Amino acid sequence: MSSIPAGGPALPVTRNTILLAASLATVSGMLQLGAAIATITFVLVTGIDALLGLGPAILLSSGALAALFAGRAMDRAGRIPVLAAGYFAGMAGSGLIAVAAYAESSLALIPGLALVGAFAGVANLTRTAAGDMYPPERRARGISFVLFGSVFGAILGPAVFAPLFSGRDLEAESLVVPWLAGGGFLIVGLALVLAVRPDPKRIAELLGTSSGAPPPAAAAPLSEILRRPGALPALLAALASFGVMVSVMNLTGYVVVTEHGHEQKDVFPIIGAHVLGMYALVLFVGPVIDRIGRTQSLVGGLAIMALSCIPLAWTGGVAVTGVLLFGLGLGWNLSFVAATAQLADLTSPAERGKLLGFSDLLSGILGASLALLGGFALETLGVVALAAGATAIALAPITLIVRRRLRPDPALATISDR
Repeated sequence: MSSIPAGGPALPVTRNTILLAASLATVSGMLQLGAAIATITFVLVTGIDALLGLGPAILLSSGALAALFAGRAMDRAGRIPVLAAGYFAGMAGSGLIAVAAYAESSLALIPGLALVGAFAGVANLTRTAAGDMYPPERRARGISFVLFGSVFGAILGPAVFAPLFSGRDLEAESLVVPWLAGGGFLIVGLALVLAVRPDPKRIAELLGTSSGAPPPAAAAPLSEILRRPGALPALLAALASFGVMVSVMNLTGYVVVTEHGHEQKDVFPIIGAHVLGMYALVLFVGPVIDRIGRTQSLVGGLAIMALSCIPLAWTGGVAVTGVLLFGLGLGWNLSFVAATAQLADLTSPAERGKLLGFSDLLSGILGASLALLGGFALETLGVVALAAGATAIALAPITLIVRRRLRPDPALATISDR
């Protein structure tokens, strides 16, 4: 997996890939906690049931805003300093939420959720670093190698958090230790990220030099990048897949506990199954995307997501819900990795963070909006409305993707190598 520039030393691509993958294991474990109890934390601390979707919405919207600025900062300062700053924000946010749960303080809860959301938005851009280290023909595979680390977080998260809720009454004070444990995950993740050298952006520049590509032109403005062939369909697919995935994931815990009468600890196997679906098969998904192409991967992933959302209207069992959430994660995996690879293909190292950050901004805003609307729909119309809406949104981009097949302009074929 290491690449050797002509006349230069071997680049530590394998080592950096392993470190970034391991860091995502800690991210995955932490974010499972947020997905499982952010809604419950908000309701228990504030006492406002009618705005149950506001907790996830704060997480997602702050993550979206952070991603936009973090992506631009990555293009200037490199990937690692920005990722490290995100981990510090996540640790501070976890601590504030723990304080909020202990004191039942909304004043501490809101900024805590915002900081954890900002961390999630920055950590999601780890895939930018992954895309930097591999040439276009192996880019989806390289991204999948890094994302595979999240599988271990899917196993670790339930193993750590589920026992903390076993046999306990669900009240605000019982959430203090889990949120502190989530912050502990991030201390390990920060150490792993800081060990990555050289910065993946530098590796992308060295790979471009070794390929014999001409020196890069100045980074294009975002408006110009978005007009490149293939950018709009990939962007819409990224929005739909991420928005549906995070909104359904964040609201499922509330549905399982309150609508179907299960215990809070039963949410963690379901979220764990979902994260396994997102990442367990990613080592196979990456090569498949490189082999069959971006268009087929995007359409197939969105279709799997839609098929996984429909039955949520009628099922309430833990096992069946876990299977459906696994399918939702698998569909997201296929479509989101394909979209990321396509957007990375269309950009130089100096443009990549900006485009992916913009994509994450729109995705997060959509996810936050869907979480709010989904929470309202649950309270007023029931689970059927949530399932039907998620299915429709997952299917919506497919027509445009099929009509505008993702075939970049030949003049841009080597842009990502520069």
